[in-house]
Amino acid sequence: MSRSELAPSSHVIVINRWREHYAEYAAHIDHHRHRVTYVSTEVGLASVPDTATEVVVVTATDDLAEVTAAVDDLVGRHGRPDGIVALKEDDLLIGAALRERWSVPGPSAGQLLPFRDKLVMASLIAEAGVPAPAFAAAPDAARVTAFAQLHGWPVIVKPTTASSSLGVVRVETPQDAAGLDLDDGPHIVQTFDPRPIHHVDGSFDGEKVCVVRTSRYLTSCLDFRDGKVLSTVEEDDPVLQQFVADFADRALRALTDRPTVFHLELFVDRTTGECSFLEVGARVGGGETSLLWREVHGTDLMEIAVRYQLALPSPLISAPATREVAGYLLAPAPQNRPCRITTVTSMLGQSPGPYAESIPEAGDVLSDADSYYEHVGGRFRFRGVSTAAVEEAIRRTAATFRVEGEALEQRVSQFA
Repeated sequence: MSRSELAPSSHVIVINRWREHYAEYAAHIDHHRHRVTYVSTEVGLASVPDTATEVVVVTATDDLAEVTAAVDDLVGRHGRPDGIVALKEDDLLIGAALRERWSVPGPSAGQLLPFRDKLVMASLIAEAGVPAPAFAAAPDAARVTAFAQLHGWPVIVKPTTASSSLGVVRVETPQDAAGLDLDDGPHIVQTFDPRPIHHVDGSFDGEKVCVVRTSRYLTSCLDFRDGKVLSTVEEDDPVLQQFVADFADRALRALTDRPTVFHLELFVDRTTGECSFLEVGARVGGGETSLLWREVHGTDLMEIAVRYQLALPSPLISAPATREVAGYLLAPAPQNRPCRITTVTSMLGQSPGPYAESIPEAGDVLSDADSYYEHVGGRFRFRGVSTAAVEEAIRRTAATFRVEGEALEQRVSQFA
């Protein structure tokens, strides 16, 4: 993109918690032409460009009071902000609150709420007639039981604003429901859908989906919470890709009329083509999604997200230069984080295997940072000529990769 569309010497504030370069900030915002300051966690400093005007470190980027104080300090030294960028899902509403505080253009809290509050999201989807599981507010165990008695067991209960499957529970029986602890904030209950979960990632221009790719979870985000691997592979079936893209259009139009990048999860019946909505975020997909799009497909979704948050015109997006299929695998940490890695084996050079990996070295300590899919036992990226070829490489890597680690006093090991 042309990085000169901001007025010269604009002050842009970036909220960052990623160590990995999921977003290449210096490529998206000209750090020489503009004053680009950062509010970052200690862990996130590794991805802050050396050309940053200033960096203020906070303990948590989703602590509104702490981040607001840091931004106020930056404003005092560098002037009012002209743009505020906050790309991580848990930081979206923080960025919106700061834009409102300083009258900065870009996504507002009201515009982002349908993508952050699952009860608001489900209500708007239902009003638009988009197929989705039945749902209800779940303030207590009695409501969950009553819902399940009406719709059938099992049911899914989850916090309305959590991310990365945090707090998601599959409730099988009335006894399970009675043991639920729902005192830590609002929850939603939904009927269980056994069909395969897919995700579709891309960009929505306010009227239609303009770039999109469909993937299938081989193992789920909830599996990863239970200590299993998380893996996903893109689909190469053009018919499936089209009906999923059409469904994504319907879902996005039900939630917004403004440009956004998105990560939409849905249930798909691969025989009939029927889809059912699960949830969607107004952000780039997690895990290795942004890296795969950039490296395999030549499209930088994070660049698009930055432009949308700075209220800049949507970039021109060309069709991918390759028909390659991509996928990724995340192996869990060998122990509750933080933990020290004792042994790890590279998967590069395996055939079939990943084209890229990010693994810790022996002696490294996996951080307990709030970037759940980043600080793991191993991250692997795959590319190939077909879904079947990439899926085989992912499964072989999952079966072969080993990582060991130790807690503070006791050594543990885990096969990924």
